[in-house]
Amino acid sequence: MRAASHRFLLTAASILAAVVIPACGDTGGGTPGATPEPPNTLHVLAGSELTDIASMAGDIRDKTGVNLVFDYVGTLDGSEQIANGDIGNHQLAWFSSTKYLSLLPGGAAKLTTSKRIMTSPVILGVKHHVAAALGWSGNPNVSWKDVAQAAQSGQFKYGMTNPSSSNTGFSALVGVATALSGTSNALTSADVNAAALTGFFKGQALTAGSSGFLSDTFTHNQASADGLINYESVLLGLNAGGQLAEKLDLIYPKDGIVTADYPLVLLDPTKRDLYDKLTTYLTSTDFQTKVMTQTYRRPTTAAVALDSRFPTQVLIETSFPSSLDVVDSLIQQYLDAFSKPSHTIYVLDLSGSMQGDRLSQLQAAFHILTDQSAQGTARFARFRSREKVTIITFSDTVLDQKDFDIADATQPNALKPISDYVDSLQANGGTAIYSAMDQAFQVAATAKQTDPGDFVSVVLMTDGMNNEGESSDTFLNNIATNGPHDVPAFPILFGEGDPTELTQIAQKTNGKLFDSTTTSLALTFKQIRGYQ
Repeated sequence: MRAASHRFLLTAASILAAVVIPACGDTGGGTPGATPEPPNTLHVLAGSELTDIASMAGDIRDKTGVNLVFDYVGTLDGSEQIANGDIGNHQLAWFSSTKYLSLLPGGAAKLTTSKRIMTSPVILGVKHHVAAALGWSGNPNVSWKDVAQAAQSGQFKYGMTNPSSSNTGFSALVGVATALSGTSNALTSADVNAAALTGFFKGQALTAGSSGFLSDTFTHNQASADGLINYESVLLGLNAGGQLAEKLDLIYPKDGIVTADYPLVLLDPTKRDLYDKLTTYLTSTDFQTKVMTQTYRRPTTAAVALDSRFPTQVLIETSFPSSLDVVDSLIQQYLDAFSKPSHTIYVLDLSGSMQGDRLSQLQAAFHILTDQSAQGTARFARFRSREKVTIITFSDTVLDQKDFDIADATQPNALKPISDYVDSLQANGGTAIYSAMDQAFQVAATAKQTDPGDFVSVVLMTDGMNNEGESSDTFLNNIATNGPHDVPAFPILFGEGDPTELTQIAQKTNGKLFDSTTTSLALTFKQIRGYQ
């Protein structure tokens, strides 16, 4: 349902100003040779899960005369950007939730004109036979505590997005942490039950940077998990899509969930007339019915009754924390302590074409990942406690492999050896991409055998085409035959890189291609961190 490609906007305030990546339509702005925008065009800074709504832009334009152009960004990063006033050429914001934005300094002031358009609770979808075995199928009394017990004992493994980049993971983390704390009030730092959360996340078998990528990953390898924490709409879409070997039972934990309400926010007061036309149609029975039937989200207009796909169970909404410090601390603890450890393998091109500015860009990207003084959402991108990092460099052959084991990323200079090593790199020679990738996947295979529970991924950065060593066919055949089959690769399109070959790598490994031809390499590296 949400297989469309996602583009995100990510901020790295310590190095670069935010860059907006257009994802649907022409941004105009007077660029020479650019096609003029239609009249009444509004640019929307949106969460990636809104790609299905973007596909309705033509219908919206026909009914309202308003032309919407969607630019996608992670919820937390987009919220930070809006709070800081870095909205660029955007007149609207549309995320699944503005809860994080409302906590940021200056954030609440940006929400003076906002209207809820649709809703979708973040819940649990469980394979029917697993739900039946655990006593959850058709049981309205299942709690997050029950899920935590099953996860800790090894009876249940699930997929969940990274809370530092995706609203579903963020909402789930808040809901679960509140439920496991035992408090009936908004969560405080003193309430956080670290032991219980660590046990809960023992069951996390899949991670992702977006709800759509998570559902796609699960669909491609359904044996990888027993279920998913995701939007109700995504889970209903999976059940209706015909690609699952076994349908998912939808579980609505009785001790509280967090619901996405998709508020459309007016950022530019001079566009109030267009905003009113737009929201009048978006809350009409016509559009609300389409939202329910086509995207599986719940309508907010009372005249549109829920159809039979939605349960009549009363949903208990979790009280949301009132402190930014509580939320940010919870996310950081998830990354450094609660979640399973990760092993990230970077395959870095040091061919001659990387000399100069390109190598400097690569080094700047690692400065973000090793910056222990970063503030705001940038700090969630740094390397984490318990993370293993492997760097494989190549030119016309594999040059070097360097391994780093980060015990505690909060210790002074804990990440300095990585930045020092990358700063020492020099570029020269040809481009043996697949010889280096072959070595990377050998490292990955060993890592999966040694620590089978770790999240292992490969990041490929190259600015050219393969002209030395192993061929792409040989590498891809090795992966298909020998695996490992559960290690995603995230190739980066940069410089003169071949988009066809890099796309193949992403597809064959169930990974994702990232485009760094129109934005900085530093922002792309930060973006990828949400998937690791």
